Amino acid sequence: MIGVAIAGTGFGQKVHIPAFKAHPQTEVVAVYHRDLNKAQAIADSHNIPHACDTIANIITLPEVQAVSISTPPFLHYEMAKTVLQAEKHLLLEKPVTLNATESKELYQLAKERDVVATVDFEFRFVPGWQLFAELLSEGYVGEIRLIKIDWLGSSRADTSRPWNWYSSKDKGGGALGSLGSHAFDYIHWLFGPVRRLNAHLSTAIPARVDPTSGELKPVNTDDTCMLALELANGTPCQVSISAVVHAPRTHWVEVYGDRGTLIVGSENQRDYIHGFRVLGSQFGKPLTEIEIPNRLIFPKNHTDGRISAFMRVVDQWVQAIDHKQEITPSLREGVYSQLLMDLAHKSHATASWVDVPGLEGFLGS
Repeated sequence: MIGVAIAGTGFGQKVHIPAFKAHPQTEVVAVYHRDLNKAQAIADSHNIPHACDTIANIITLPEVQAVSISTPPFLHYEMAKTVLQAEKHLLLEKPVTLNATESKELYQLAKERDVVATVDFEFRFVPGWQLFAELLSEGYVGEIRLIKIDWLGSSRADTSRPWNWYSSKDKGGGALGSLGSHAFDYIHWLFGPVRRLNAHLSTAIPARVDPTSGELKPVNTDDTCMLALELANGTPCQVSISAVVHAPRTHWVEVYGDRGTLIVGSENQRDYIHGFRVLGSQFGKPLTEIEIPNRLIFPKNHTDGRISAFMRVVDQWVQAIDHKQEITPSLREGVYSQLLMDLAHKSHATASWVDVPGLEGFLGS
């Protein structure tokens, strides 16, 4: 049994705690909140033995072998660094840090301390996406000529939604960090590395009400991102991301090749994991749905799809810890996602295409 501490009580309470409690090889033994009274209340409500208001206190607990971090991004680097230095295993939410230099340092630290560190890139574990990946690898579409990605949601569309860390670039907020971090990871997973990119970021809602003062406070993060990528093999990839639109198709990835078309997509606004279908067409035939085989289906379908996908992330992490194996995705994949986000910001600032270095070169390995 692996004793896990939970740092982060928003997404942590909704997804991390239920998943770790449901997994047969993990036990939630501690919870962190900066307010000790709130940490204790959460611990009491979930029957968790320990409540802490610092990560330094959590890592001293002998029951803690691993820490799962789902705090806002600006807290990730220092927290993860403390965990890794204590030689505890790490599960980290994305975006992993505020910049690729911090991500690289965490990756190298995890290697030095010989601990298993993974990132919650959960789309790699969703049944429809796994089928999509298999069909691509089998050459279903032939030679890929165009990739088109639309990820359109309404989570920030309500202008009355108050200002919080998501509205601050310094705190790691914005649609690029929230959604683009996932997109950059699955592009790398499915299609390989990126040679260069061009990004335009915009903000549809430039101010939100500060819940503390009641006054309007400027928003300096993006809520819509338009990205053009050229992959290492020359394939063009177009990405549209928005958190402020009411779209009937929330997440849609289209791949066009010389032999056919393949799509993974969902119209489910309420749950970004459930509802993905795979559609395919070869040699000009009508687009038809391709059934997801039972071997890929979640063994237990939680009402909140995020728990179903996260359980698979946890399971792979636990197996890697038990068998002292390397894991994918690891912090290495987190570094690459963060590097592409950094370069997207650079591209937007300079209104130009930006070259992407190879990951091995960037890591110095």
